[in-house]
Amino acid sequence: MKLTPLGDKIVLKPIEEEDKTASGIVLPGKEKDKPQQAEVVAVGPGGLVDGKEVKMQVKEGQKVIYSKYSGTEVEVSKDEKYIIVRQNDVLAIIED
Repeated sequence: MKLTPLGDKIVLKPIEEEDKTASGIVLPGKEKDKPQQAEVVAVGPGGLVDGKEVKMQVKEGQKVIYSKYSGTEVEVSKDEKYIIVRQNDVLAIIED
């Protein structure tokens, strides 16, 4: 299944953080926060949104930081979970 976002929407694949220390010890039972880093999977066309011109600033393949409780979670299959957010929910682009 392919997700194609509309307007100023962006499809993100969350990047799960590992429950390990720097020395490789696994931390069991750790309370997990929702991830805030994700990879951009698809980007909408932008255009007029609520009467304002929106230019998309992110591109597919980039890693971003997004607002913690924003967006709509979508489960395509057991292994594939995505989040659809508006562009203004993206806080920063991570550059390597």
